[in-house]
Amino acid sequence: MFGDGGQNRWGKADVYRGKNSLLNAEEMALNLTFEFTCANEMMIRSKAFSDDVALMCLSTNDAQLKLHPAYKMAKAGNQNAALELVMDTALTWLYEQRARFAPGLLFVAPHAQEASGDNAIPQTLSSVCAAIYQGCADIEIVQSDRVYHTGADPMERMAARAQFVGRVVPGAEYVLVDDVTNLGGTLAELTNYIQLHSGIVKGVVVLVNAGRDPQLVPKAKFVQLIKERFDDEFTEVFGIEPGALTANEAQYLVGFRSVDAIRNRLATAKQEIDRRLRSKGITRSS
Repeated sequence: MFGDGGQNRWGKADVYRGKNSLLNAEEMALNLTFEFTCANEMMIRSKAFSDDVALMCLSTNDAQLKLHPAYKMAKAGNQNAALELVMDTALTWLYEQRARFAPGLLFVAPHAQEASGDNAIPQTLSSVCAAIYQGCADIEIVQSDRVYHTGADPMERMAARAQFVGRVVPGAEYVLVDDVTNLGGTLAELTNYIQLHSGIVKGVVVLVNAGRDPQLVPKAKFVQLIKERFDDEFTEVFGIEPGALTANEAQYLVGFRSVDAIRNRLATAKQEIDRRLRSKGITRSS
């Protein structure tokens, strides 16, 4: 029994059962999808968050999250540690938000693979949300590349875009789940993928929203400025249409005065990514 005066009458066993089936099915999906998708071209991001998609976050700073004794093990892929962290830090908060979600939603987390191992927090959080909100943890959509965003600066994040594969249920309603979001690019790529395949994104749940702008949708004036300043070259450089940027991506990019400045910074960012990963013994495939 957990918190809220005894109202949370489900425990770790309920989540473990969901997680075990989720992980077994995920292994099968990975084996089937990675073989024929990793070589595919980068998908253009053209679909944006709608104005009515709410971002629900526990905090705007990840300092407390990192202080949790289970944090490092959870980030390195330990599922028990991830469950302990989510239960300790977010259970009461999640339960207080239960009126915000109708039953039957699909909760989907990016299967992001960090430099130190598979981050177990997003999928664990997704399973817990599904249990609390009477939904299902999605087992079909998986991330087909490794972006290594931990420790990356804004341009490095934009240079390494997450890509997704797997079945989207047409007309189904999805809630995106992650542990920490900064620029929001990974969640934007996931919402783009879901919408391109006729799914509907209803909300976003994160433990920490660390972006400067707390919103998902960019200010219209920033999008217009990017269109006017960079024209069609912007999409050629990034593979992202200006209207599909997140609020924090747009806010960052309006600081550049020319396409040449963006190209130069992007080239430097790619070099910095390779250098950072090589220092950790990781070689990125081209």
